[in-house]
Amino acid sequence: MPIETEVLIVGAGPCGLILANELGRRGVSAYVVDRESTVAMAPQANATQARTMEHYRRLGFAHEIRAMGMPADHPTDVAYFTRYNSHELARFEMPSSSQAHQRVKELAHVWNAAELPHRIPQSLVEQTLLRKARELDSIRIDFLHELVTFSQTDDGVNATIKDLQTGECKEVHALYMFGADGGNSVVRRTLGIEYTGGDLTSRDFMGGQMLSIYISAPAFYDLGIKPAWMYWAVNRQRRALLATVDGKGMFALQTQLKPEEKLEDITDERASELFCQAIGQKIDHEIIGRASWMAGRALVAERFQDKRVLLGGDAVHLFTPTGGMGYNTAVEDAVNIGWKLAAVIKNNAPKELLESYEQERKPIAHRNTEFALRFADSIGLYQAPSAIEKDDEAGDFARKRAGAYIQQHAEKEFTIPGFTLGARYDASRIIHKEPGMSPPDAPSVYVPTAKPGGRAPHLWLKDGESLYDCFGFNWTLLSLDTNLTVPNEIMAFAEKNGMDLTLLVIEDEPLLNDLYERKYMLIRPDQVVAWRGDDLPSNHDVIFKQLLGG
Repeated sequence: MPIETEVLIVGAGPCGLILANELGRRGVSAYVVDRESTVAMAPQANATQARTMEHYRRLGFAHEIRAMGMPADHPTDVAYFTRYNSHELARFEMPSSSQAHQRVKELAHVWNAAELPHRIPQSLVEQTLLRKARELDSIRIDFLHELVTFSQTDDGVNATIKDLQTGECKEVHALYMFGADGGNSVVRRTLGIEYTGGDLTSRDFMGGQMLSIYISAPAFYDLGIKPAWMYWAVNRQRRALLATVDGKGMFALQTQLKPEEKLEDITDERASELFCQAIGQKIDHEIIGRASWMAGRALVAERFQDKRVLLGGDAVHLFTPTGGMGYNTAVEDAVNIGWKLAAVIKNNAPKELLESYEQERKPIAHRNTEFALRFADSIGLYQAPSAIEKDDEAGDFARKRAGAYIQQHAEKEFTIPGFTLGARYDASRIIHKEPGMSPPDAPSVYVPTAKPGGRAPHLWLKDGESLYDCFGFNWTLLSLDTNLTVPNEIMAFAEKNGMDLTLLVIEDEPLLNDLYERKYMLIRPDQVVAWRGDDLPSNHDVIFKQLLGG
């Protein structure tokens, strides 16, 4: 007998695991398979952006993520040097995790968010997501299992899964399948879906074969450098960035191989040399591991869906990591499709709702990969002055010029509320459109608006509570009308149609009136404004039908 599940998820990275959490929280069964032995153990991505932290808050464990990574009082600065033992060129200061709760309120005019970004290795995030998913009764996760083949029928997906330990093959029948199996996605390739977009733009940095070196080097802190989250080396010999993993001596060094350097020639001994080049001297250290990847990409898949098979994460978009949005975009993919799959599977929405997934997420994939490339161009096409390491007047002048350029770059790349909070679904068929322009879309500036199609504006209420903590887990009807008569007809309609709708009435918060500009808002499970108006809709059945894909 085949294994029966409602959703088969191929891939247990952040995208697959967030989807498992979203489905499991809604009582939908999901079977997750991954060919690796467990989730990532190497650091990989190290920036969890504000919007992703808001989703972790919505799921109830942002505080656990915030407590991991570097020590609570460790600065999250980004610092630039000629070499780490030499001249500091620029520094962009950012708060430690212990300061984040207070700073997000102080910076509300910039971030308008419930959470600030958090600097944490992706491996620790994945381990948390795995643990949370395994706590859900309807979720099953098998590692060392790979997808062999699959086919679609009118009522589901039939897949063959191979146990890599025993060699046994098992049949799985699912209503839907989600491919979150990375850049070399078996699911995508089986469907014949190609990537489109720019690939491998050449740059002095972040434009070619990149080498990641995982290093234990507590002696780094003996250099007397003011602590930071990320340390960049900018010189004519070897560009590099060193990311702090735990604040105690574990680091991840990223450097780009030069045209004459071959990946197969990089031994641990050579990796040590590259590390010491960036420092400017030899220090005690140990090479823990190495990996390689390609920078300079901005690739998006032709399609995100084929009938009952959907795809997300790296399977449909490949990033250059400047801006730190690759894994964060994958999380948003999973959040977007999670509530939609649950609504369709529970017969609370027609299957046409799923068509809105590609319609909403594909334009965002193009937007985000292009923003990332702009940051890659800004830092990667910049070439350090030839005199930057000289200890003379020419060197001083070169460092001042380099520092001025790098400082403005850092301020743009690492203050990105628009990038992470400003994505919009204006063209979506399940958004109740309003006339008028949307705010400008710029990575370093976020303009909050409750115009349907974008993230609901956030506010810290007078009692200190986050507005987001007042929203329901699924749909929310937000009322700013102090004379509201409880909309029994609307609530009854929602209950009859299986729509989990929370009524949230907020009084005496004038700043909310300024942010939302209407009395009533319907807010989706992913905290996107779907409809707003100054009167409760008499044709609510028609509006709900549109918002659910009918």
